[in-house]
Amino acid sequence: MTELFHPTSEEAMVALGESLAARFRAPCLVFLTGNLGAGKTTLSKGIAKGLQAAQPEEVSSPTFTLIHEYGDPARLYHIDLYRLDEPRQVATLGLDEILDRQAVVLIEWPEKFAAFLPSPDVWIRISATADGRSVAVEFRV
Repeated sequence: MTELFHPTSEEAMVALGESLAARFRAPCLVFLTGNLGAGKTTLSKGIAKGLQAAQPEEVSSPTFTLIHEYGDPARLYHIDLYRLDEPRQVATLGLDEILDRQAVVLIEWPEKFAAFLPSPDVWIRISATADGRSVAVEFRV
């Protein structure tokens, strides 16, 4: 089932993430795709808030650290594969262990290594439109 949303501001994107988080049941693997600057991290801020794992201002892009963990105990893992080039690099992240935890796992840029990742429970695609952005959310049940 795919649902389509059209957030018109950063605040609306955070609110969308918060409302989507209420529908995630851990363990839950979420793929998050979109071009650079599409709003993936902004949506992640809302998801973190919705999971009560972190406040939006505490959430940042994991582009350079690769993995951010939010909550105590961790309820959200935010992973960014953008800077990785080879499957062996993904293998060193410990994703198997993370995916075994009772948490929501957001993976940005999963399309780079889709053949090496398990199928997601939810796939979120953010794209630009003439009047803003479109967020397609596919719940795989």
